[in-house]
Amino acid sequence: MMRPWLIVVLLLSAAGTAAWWFWLRPPTQDSIVWESETLVTGDISTTVTATGTLEAITTVLVGTQVSGVIKSIYVDFNSRVKAGQLLAELDTSTLQAAVAEARANLENARNEESFQATSFDRLKELYDKKTVSRDDYEAALYSFNRAKTGVKIAQAQLDRAEINLGHAAIYSPIAGVILSRDVDRGQTVAASLNTPTLFTIANDLSKMQVEANIDEADI
Repeated sequence: MMRPWLIVVLLLSAAGTAAWWFWLRPPTQDSIVWESETLVTGDISTTVTATGTLEAITTVLVGTQVSGVIKSIYVDFNSRVKAGQLLAELDTSTLQAAVAEARANLENARNEESFQATSFDRLKELYDKKTVSRDDYEAALYSFNRAKTGVKIAQAQLDRAEINLGHAAIYSPIAGVILSRDVDRGQTVAASLNTPTLFTIANDLSKMQVEANIDEADI
């Protein structure tokens, strides 16, 4: 017959083995399952929502290259215009005075050139005869060349004044519809720093687009 103390020892050993198995044994690793798929190509799409402003595809800002007072306006909002049509005119009194002044300066420069040419020809004859010094000859040549340059400068100033006079008439660069008129008759426009906008013209209102701001993260 088995003694009682031996039974107790056997029970304690069995309990210790069971405790080690459930709490002290090293954890088992989960098994890894590999899955394979066939490589295919396709489209990835997403939807981005945004709000914007409906605008014409082609819009032209019409301005003026010269300063002055608006004398006449021939179009208004929603007016249909053709390419080359006269839209407005500036007062030309100041521009015409500038043209007259430039013409007077050109005439004066030509008179100076004629005088210097005559003086140079006369001095050149004397220089060829060895009756005047080379310094006098070179001074006369310098004055003559300077007078010719003065004529070119005066001519350029006249051309610029005439071009500015032509810019007093504002024409439509395209055919379309007047979206906005930013000036009134009698208003002064200054083109010294930047070109002021007088009209905004849309080329074709049947073709519109939406100008919207979209977050870069969405793109």
